[in-house]
Amino acid sequence: MAHVRSTRAAPAPRTALTAADLAAVDRRLAATDALLERAYPGDDGSRQPVHTVYVPADRYGAGLPGEWGAAALAAAESTGGLEALAERVGVERSLVDVVVPAVRDKLEREPIEDLRLDFEDGYGDRGDEVEDSDAWRLAERVAAAVAAGLAPPFIGVRVKSFEAPTRARGIRTLDLFVSTLVARGELPGGLVLTLPKVSTVAQVEAMAEVAAALERAHGLPDGRLRFEVQVETPQLVLGPDGDSPLAQLPTAVPGRISALHYGTYDYSASLQISPANQSMEHPVADHAKEVMRLAAAGTGIRLSDGSTNILPLGDRADEAWRLHARLVRRSLDRGFYQGWDLHPHQLPTRFIATYAFFREGYAEASGRLRGYLGGAAGAAGAVLDEPATARALADFVLRGVECGAIAEAEVVDDVGIDRRALSAIAHPRLANG
Repeated sequence: MAHVRSTRAAPAPRTALTAADLAAVDRRLAATDALLERAYPGDDGSRQPVHTVYVPADRYGAGLPGEWGAAALAAAESTGGLEALAERVGVERSLVDVVVPAVRDKLEREPIEDLRLDFEDGYGDRGDEVEDSDAWRLAERVAAAVAAGLAPPFIGVRVKSFEAPTRARGIRTLDLFVSTLVARGELPGGLVLTLPKVSTVAQVEAMAEVAAALERAHGLPDGRLRFEVQVETPQLVLGPDGDSPLAQLPTAVPGRISALHYGTYDYSASLQISPANQSMEHPVADHAKEVMRLAAAGTGIRLSDGSTNILPLGDRADEAWRLHARLVRRSLDRGFYQGWDLHPHQLPTRFIATYAFFREGYAEASGRLRGYLGGAAGAAGAVLDEPATARALADFVLRGVECGAIAEAEVVDDVGIDRRALSAIAHPRLANG
């Protein structure tokens, strides 16, 4: 017998929960919604430098970045050139011809991405009169360099800590520096302030209060003055109550902290690690940095690894270059896209290792991203990526473009999107308003 299809209309779908039930859930989660909005906004999509160069404040002049770049190139040339150095630090021969011209261009064009004028350990105690004069004079120099287009993309100061012996001095230097910049005109877009040797949440809250007071005094927008927190004390990683103060920072001063920077030597010394064993890769360093990563997740707070004080000088230059390149690559592999450089001779290996990292991963990342956008597995392999991984792929490629390792034209050819579209995939919340 032939099957006769019923013409009776299917019943309308029914739900059991009411609008009142939904409203009750919304009320229960209102605090969670507010917390996520306030403290976990995600990355703001702006450029993150691959390194921070620290110099004693009084050594800064507008020509310093160019001097460092020239010194970096000269150091490499004195030992066989950038090509030979790239091979000696482990860059695959197939990548050398791509990496080296880009690194040479970088050292000539933008050898320093982020420069910190140090009024703390690198400067010391020179008396109030001298530091007052230097804080004013350095702010004048920075303002002039920014106006002339000679400053790095990011530049600022590290003041003395907010511990009792140096607190007033640190606040006064910060006030003088910021107030002088304001008097010269608009604050630099890449202005960065750094608070060292933080031990408690209260010290960070105090820094936020000082920043807010300066904003009010100068008519600046709320939140204009953000700052980095240096993770240099064990008390910030594990507090006396057994909790981690690091995890409390995003909610204590939402929107104020721009980055957490690991301090290799202060932190290691605080835990009685012998000088010979103090290193960015010591287990105590890795533990602190993983706590930093967890505390910063989703907050938009960036992360930076620390430094190595083994410098590429004299007979052991090759050994130091290999160490530096390996440590830079180690940080990148672990998701720390920024670190500290302390000497011009560290710049060649900073950029060689960084550019090699992005070039090695670019073919697979661009292929998978192209496949994701096309709704299929990427050309680099049978991988069906989810939106979260697509964001990570786009972020990886975008970072490579921003530092100069990957040309935007390559991304257009290989993926079919420009830098703006790449940023929209990496940071969809921003793209969607």
